[in-house]
Amino acid sequence: MKSRWLSVAIWTAALIGPLGSLQAAAADDGATRLRIFLRDGTSLVSYGEPARVGDRVVFSMPTASTPDPPLHLINLPADRVDWERTDKYFEAARAAQYVKSQAELDYTALSGQMTETLNEVASTTSAAERLKIVERARSMLMEWPEQHYHYRQADIRQMVGMLDEAINTLRAATGGSRFDISLSTFSEPPPAPVEPLLPPPTLQESIEGLLTAAHVVDSSIERTSLLSSALASIDQEKDDLPADWATETRATVKSAIDHEIRIDRSYQNLTTTTLAAAERRARLADVRGVERLLVQVRARDAELGEERPEAVQALLGAVEEKLDATRRLRLARDRWELRLPVLAEYGSAIRAPIALFNQLRPKLEDIKALAGSSPAALESLQRGATELVRMMAAIVPPEELTAAHALFMSAAQMAANAVSVRREATLANDMSGAWNASSAAAGALMLGTRARTDILALLRPPQIP
Repeated sequence: MKSRWLSVAIWTAALIGPLGSLQAAAADDGATRLRIFLRDGTSLVSYGEPARVGDRVVFSMPTASTPDPPLHLINLPADRVDWERTDKYFEAARAAQYVKSQAELDYTALSGQMTETLNEVASTTSAAERLKIVERARSMLMEWPEQHYHYRQADIRQMVGMLDEAINTLRAATGGSRFDISLSTFSEPPPAPVEPLLPPPTLQESIEGLLTAAHVVDSSIERTSLLSSALASIDQEKDDLPADWATETRATVKSAIDHEIRIDRSYQNLTTTTLAAAERRARLADVRGVERLLVQVRARDAELGEERPEAVQALLGAVEEKLDATRRLRLARDRWELRLPVLAEYGSAIRAPIALFNQLRPKLEDIKALAGSSPAALESLQRGATELVRMMAAIVPPEELTAAHALFMSAAQMAANAVSVRREATLANDMSGAWNASSAAAGALMLGTRARTDILALLRPPQIP
């Protein structure tokens, strides 16, 4: 009889309230509007959970007070955020959203589980099995509030108390000692949130949020975009805004946008003129001149209020690269000047072979084109190619010209080979041999041209690539 009374009492406690609140649970208006508190005490609205990526925080901020507002992506340094206060607000907002959208459904599900448990107890004849079933139910109830934002904890506490009485009765029935466990540890609800939940922002507050975000972001492009969005909102919704506030704020925002545009143009001009000057001075190997540009950029940045750190950092990096290239060029030119006597001597010696190769070019072009080569032409080309090989072999190139000199020697040898193959092909009336001679002549012309270009470049002062 007592056991039946306990079952009815537990059944009643489990079902108190949940069905009457199901209608409220369905009224969920979508994403949660969270608040991100900044270190200066102001806050920004985040439509849904923000994302922390490295040292940045990224979130979508509503730009209107409508139920489905347009969103603006915000990306700002994480160290601008008061995370302790923000995290407390997030926790309170999650709890409120849970109570609003899901809590009653979960509580109804819990009631259903308790009903199934009581039915199982009623259908079990063994007192020991009944005891196990009720103890499992009690353990589940003890854990439920902590996992569900302490929703309806007072009701859960009453249900646990009734289960405690049932457990005592069942233990006595199984021959165990009866003792009161109603004072067992039960987690207390957390203290009231330090950060009270704030209502959704009004239209004016949404625009002010855009201006606050524009003040804290570190990207000039993003700042101008936020200011432009605020200006557009003021113009579009001016009839719903306080007239004096709208007029004053619009003037302030328009002035800020004009300022951003002027600053952008100033830094763009600084970048353009500095890079052009760096290029000129680098080609002159003017190390000191490029170094002065670094000082000038920092000074001009200070004059402009240091408002574009990312642009200045990129510009300084580009000038530093140019400075490194200038120093390398200065070193190469200093070496070239030290080696100038040797280079000049080689330049004088190679002048005649280059001139001779230029004389041989028309006859090599004829062999390449299979345009015909008379015996006199072949004889002249043979003598010239042989002389060119002899002249090249007699010249000892400086270290830096060894490769180019060897390339020119290969061109001379290939020219001599083209003459020999062409003569044999002509005597044998062999078209295939003529094409082989054409290939040799083409190779000689190509190698000779490249070698001449390399030699002349190495004999001149080094240049920036």
